Amino acid sequence: MGAELKNYQHEQYYFRVRLGFAAVAVFALFALLAFRFSYLQLKQYNHYQTLAENNRISLVPIIPNRGLILDRNGAVLAHNFFAYTLEITPAKVENLEQTIAEIAKLVEISSLDRKRFKKFREQSHSFESIPIRTHLNELEAAKFAVNHYRFPGVEIKSRLFRHYPLGKTASHMIGYIGRINDKDLENLEKSGDLSNYKGSDHIGKSGLEQYYEKYLHGTTGFQQVEIDADGHAVRVLSSNAPIPGDNIVLSADIKLQEIAEKAFGDRRGAMVAINPKTGEVLTYVSQPTFDPNLFVDGIDSENWKALNESLDKPLINRPLRGVYPPGSTFKPFVALAGLEAGKRLPPYSIQDPGFFTLPGNRHRYRDWKPSGHGSVDMQKAITVSCDTFFYGLAQELGIDNLTNFVRHFGFGKRSEFDIKGEIEGLLPTPDWKKRRFKQPWYPGETVIVGIGQGYTLVTPLQLAQATAILANQGVAMRPHLVTEIQNELSGKSQMVPHKILDRVQLNPDNVEIVKRGMVDVTLPGGTAASVGANAGYSIAAKTGTAQVIGIKQNEKYNESAINERHRDHALFIAYAPADDPTIALAVIVENGGHGGSAAGPIARKVMDYYLLGKLPAEEISKEAQAQAAVPNAPEEALHD
Repeated sequence: MGAELKNYQHEQYYFRVRLGFAAVAVFALFALLAFRFSYLQLKQYNHYQTLAENNRISLVPIIPNRGLILDRNGAVLAHNFFAYTLEITPAKVENLEQTIAEIAKLVEISSLDRKRFKKFREQSHSFESIPIRTHLNELEAAKFAVNHYRFPGVEIKSRLFRHYPLGKTASHMIGYIGRINDKDLENLEKSGDLSNYKGSDHIGKSGLEQYYEKYLHGTTGFQQVEIDADGHAVRVLSSNAPIPGDNIVLSADIKLQEIAEKAFGDRRGAMVAINPKTGEVLTYVSQPTFDPNLFVDGIDSENWKALNESLDKPLINRPLRGVYPPGSTFKPFVALAGLEAGKRLPPYSIQDPGFFTLPGNRHRYRDWKPSGHGSVDMQKAITVSCDTFFYGLAQELGIDNLTNFVRHFGFGKRSEFDIKGEIEGLLPTPDWKKRRFKQPWYPGETVIVGIGQGYTLVTPLQLAQATAILANQGVAMRPHLVTEIQNELSGKSQMVPHKILDRVQLNPDNVEIVKRGMVDVTLPGGTAASVGANAGYSIAAKTGTAQVIGIKQNEKYNESAINERHRDHALFIAYAPADDPTIALAVIVENGGHGGSAAGPIARKVMDYYLLGKLPAEEISKEAQAQAAVPNAPEEALHD
């Protein structure tokens, strides 16, 4: 068996062929690589040089100083201060809990700090810096700085903090700032302002802080910083300084605000005072109130629970969002509607039997005074708050004519006020009732609208605005708190212009009739005689009482037998001096009972300080003597 001879010549040929293909492939690959290198080096040079520069250069935002909030006399209501914070970037920390435990051995980390850190971490990205401890003192900052090498991903930073030096005073007016959340980011993106908030953690959440955020925030600056391969800053290449936010100056006097808030004591309610000629808001009270400083760093769960679950609802901005039946404070506007429509013009009067009945209806709508007021004309009807007179007037006017007229005084609509969240209140109409309840409108419902009851609801701001429009002869000025916006850098000021919202043509003689009736309210025999006693200026006013719960037709209202939170609200509107008004106001004391005795004295203290510069402490004895010497007429008792 012979061995098969190999064909070496044939194998050598195929080897050379394979070697040739391999050489061509290697050459092609090297050619492709050379082409790619040439392309990247020559064609893409500028592109990759830019990317390299971007990796080498980092843009660091510089947060601007937030603008100040000042009262009309320059008192600071909101300002800023710098403080050290200890911050962790979770993405750069291997064991977060262990790191926090080690940090706590150097500086105090409370349970509140831990809860706040956990809350912020849930709302933030892992690569964002989150404060674990704020407001470090210099000793604590120095102690950590010495041990900084032990904590990669943990840094000491100097941050700007907002502070409200007066605490609870005027908090619903000033508002507060809080940490930016996802909703804020979405809104900033929609408005095109997101880039201006690079590096910013906070934004206005309520009150003036929210409404004037665009002015208060300022413009963010940037530094171009060169960094090395480890991400450490080497040098600053260029800097674009931030532009501080504008300061805003209010029409409100913080001393007047303090007097008004103290006058409420521990009672719940609201008060708004306006200059009727300009629309400038002089004082803005919502009681009870809260400390806005609690929200700046993120409110803890205990304080949030206490505020949110309180029966007194301290977080509700009552002047804007509290709705109440206007009660008898609605009567001056019903009176003016009747006079302008040619109804009840002097010397027209009625004989009040103490009740009103609709034609063909035996149901009696009671007056607060069962025996009636005798002969009553328009002026007396306002002074003694005669329900019977206004029942008949409302029925004769008709609901559509009545609501269409009083709408000119701001009822049932928003006022363009410079705090967000204002609600419209309610002026009921047949169309509204049909949409809301799928029911027709009944004549008796028009009757009770005439005394500010039924479905009618107003906010304290609306009631103050209506009073200001009446005092200003039918000219409705836009109510506003900010009068001036100051540029911090240039020192120039931009004045906020006064704006006319509406103008209703009124017969001066008719306005005079209503004014005389309201002036008589504060004179002996009126329902607020003690409020006007020894005032030193004339006051046009109207008291009111608004039911919280209904009582049966023949049942007498007994305040002492009713739970405090079910008692009637006390209302009071006024403007002064009556002949040349510079202040118009509305006061509501929840469950306060009678307008003249509960709400009126609050208004008197505010007017005394604003018009005469008198402090309440100087007038305590005089006020007590006046109340003893000049008894009030019986307050109107409302009915079902």
